Amino acid sequence: MIEPGTLERAEGGGAWLINHMPAILWQRRMYVIVPFIVVFLVGLITAFMLPTLYRSSATLLVESQDLSTDIVEAPGAGEIEKRIAKIREQVLSRGDLISLIEQNDLYPSERRTKPMSYVVDKMRKATTVGALAGDIGQSGTSKESTIAITMSYDYPDPGKSQAVMQSYVTQFLKMDSDEVEDQANLTVRFLQEQAGRLQTQIQQIERQITALKTTNGVVLSGAGAPVFMDTGSYTAQITSLENENRQLVRQSKTGGSDSQLAQAEAALAVAQSTYSDSHPDVIAARERVEILRQAARNSGSTSNSIVQDQIQANNAAIAQLRAARDALVNRANVAAAGQARAPAIMERASQLENQANALREQYKTVAGNLMRAQGGARLANEQRAERLSLVEPPNLPDRPQWPNRPLVIGAGAAAGLALGLILALLIELLNRPMRSPAQVQSMGLPILGVVPILQTRPSKKRFGLFRKREARFA
Repeated sequence: MIEPGTLERAEGGGAWLINHMPAILWQRRMYVIVPFIVVFLVGLITAFMLPTLYRSSATLLVESQDLSTDIVEAPGAGEIEKRIAKIREQVLSRGDLISLIEQNDLYPSERRTKPMSYVVDKMRKATTVGALAGDIGQSGTSKESTIAITMSYDYPDPGKSQAVMQSYVTQFLKMDSDEVEDQANLTVRFLQEQAGRLQTQIQQIERQITALKTTNGVVLSGAGAPVFMDTGSYTAQITSLENENRQLVRQSKTGGSDSQLAQAEAALAVAQSTYSDSHPDVIAARERVEILRQAARNSGSTSNSIVQDQIQANNAAIAQLRAARDALVNRANVAAAGQARAPAIMERASQLENQANALREQYKTVAGNLMRAQGGARLANEQRAERLSLVEPPNLPDRPQWPNRPLVIGAGAAAGLALGLILALLIELLNRPMRSPAQVQSMGLPILGVVPILQTRPSKKRFGLFRKREARFA
């Protein structure tokens, strides 16, 4: 007899499943073997039915420019990621991929049964472009920069895979070189046009300043100075000549030439003491004395004619003096008006000069940028700027990249074994056969004894696939 407490402690809870696992697996072995064989065969067939793909790969190195960036910096330096992304989109564009497909006769079966867009998408998925980043040379910063580019292409034919990869590499190198050169030359042309436009604007403003100073030179030179106008000498001369004419008229009527001569000589002496010998008053007085002296020597018949001539000469001198006085007054008026306009003219000249100085500063900056751009363009044209170089050419693959047949077969075997074990345990849990006295005791029935199983021939199920053993308990 077995004590009930001993059986409960020995096989309580789920311990009965672990204790009877060998017997369960042996009795349910067909549930394990059949799924294992089926899934293993499926994995085996799948491993050999999957299409074989060969991968051709290449590596492009990002080389820095030959000269230091402190000396000259080529356009596009440090923007390799943007250039790579742009070139990748161009290389994998629909037109270029269709050209490669037709040139290398790729995907012949898909081209016969599928639209071209499906074939292009499949080729894009088979192509990978990745960047290798590193922080070498980035001292003091955490920024990583691209140092290399890896490219690969998968195709069932290894030769065609290498040919397509070679086309990719050639396009990448050519487009990168053309991109750098075009950007450098475009920068130079843009800066040259900008410098020429600034030079033209500066010349126009300088011509405006020159014209303004030329037109208003007198005004600008006399700006701030008081306008001085002396018309007294002209007025005095005109008055003297008018008085002389009146005396000549009286002389012609009275005939007193001696007194007139004396008066003329006295006027000459006064004029010489006041003015210089070249002064118009002195010259006029001297001429009058000479005329009167000649008149005194001549007969009285000619004195009236001489007086009339003197009067006409005095009238002509009076007209000249009045014209000179009017011209002086006009110049004074013009000078006064110019002084009124001088602040506005000087302000305009100052504004033009400030504009010219601002444009000169811009031109100085553009000229410096142009010099650096020309140096960068020279580096780009000589293939010395930042560029891509081929370090690992496209290889001819000698083994398939996909599928990994041992891995697929092993995965099928493991999946089949796991499925069989799960199925056997699931059936065991659903059926719950009585395999120990503890299970009987858990039902609330007393155990009087244990009777061994006596079996001469194993019984079969109805379909003859699984055998079943019967357990009897006393």
